[in-house]
Order: sequence, then structure tokens, then C-alpha cells
Amino acid sequence: MIRLFVALRPPPPIRAQLAATMTGMLGARWQDDDQLHVTLRFIGEVERPVAEDVAGALGQVHTDAPSVALDGVGRFERRGATTAVWAGLAPQDALAALHRKVDQACVRAGLAPEGRAYLPHVTLARLARGAAGPDADRWIAAHAGLASAPFAMPHLVLYESILTRDGARYEPVMRWPLGTGGHSVGSS
Repeated sequence: MIRLFVALRPPPPIRAQLAATMTGMLGARWQDDDQLHVTLRFIGEVERPVAEDVAGALGQVHTDAPSVALDGVGRFERRGATTAVWAGLAPQDALAALHRKVDQACVRAGLAPEGRAYLPHVTLARLARGAAGPDADRWIAAHAGLASAPFAMPHLVLYESILTRDGARYEPVMRWPLGTGGHSVGSS
């Protein structure tokens, strides 16, 4: 079984800007540079033939590369406790449209449609239940104004998520340029 997801990768200057915010919260497991991405669709564990079908379908996604900007920060919570903090992106329309196209490609490859609402974001840290406490509130207040100039994310990337004792490691499997016909430009 292969654990997969589809994402976009922010350019190096944006990843550096995000990295500069990653401090000041006890118990946070900050993402490293290789983990910074915008998930379009989590696929989960699939057999290799399904993974190949998904890759074939993703290669047929045709659209322009979305241009967005960093736009504030937020959190995910479970039962009132912060479980992750993230950077937001705006405008969200192009990302939502690309999410729909990726989801439709996955459905054509035999997967069930994505069932949850889509919120474009870059996860910056994961937190053990209740680990951050008031630190999360302070961090969110300190970085609420996070913003950047517009930037493009010109490649659709299929990632393998490899779970390890130290957390997930993300390996690009295939990538396709956006805005140039969607042809595969490589695999690893």
C-alpha cells in the first residue's frame, strides 16, 4: 500500500517567510521545509495499480497555475484544543477550482469523492492535544497579519507520505506543470 496526497508547493521565498514564523509555541512540532505544501486532495493508502490510475488521471488536469498570497494564520481544533496551526491563502477561488478538478480526476480513477469542505492552507505545526495552551493564542495574535506578495505554484505534485517514528516524510512521486498542458515532467 502507498499513502498518497496531491499538493502544490510554495516557492522558496514564501517557504522562508513561513519558516520565520515557526517559533514560540511549546509542544509544537514545526514542519520542516520539505513538508510545506498546500494539500489539494488527501488520497490515503491505495494499492499500486490504483496509484497508477490516479497518476494517469492527474496528468489530464488542465488549468492555469494558481496565483495566491499568504493571508493570515489560523488553527484547527478538536474538542476545544488546538491540534495544528496554519497559514491562510487568498484568493481561494482558483485553489478551490483546482481542488475540484483534482477531486474529479481522483473519482475518475476510482476513488470516492472528497467528503469534507476544502480550506486552502499551509500547515505550519502540529500539536499534541492541549500541548500549546495559551501559546497558540499568543502565536496566532502575533502572526495574524501574515501576508505576502502574490506568488504562483506552477506544479501539481503527487506525494507519497511515509510515516516514521519521527512523523511523516513526504516524497514527490510525480509532478505536472500547470498552465502548460499538464504533461508529466518527472517521477522519482
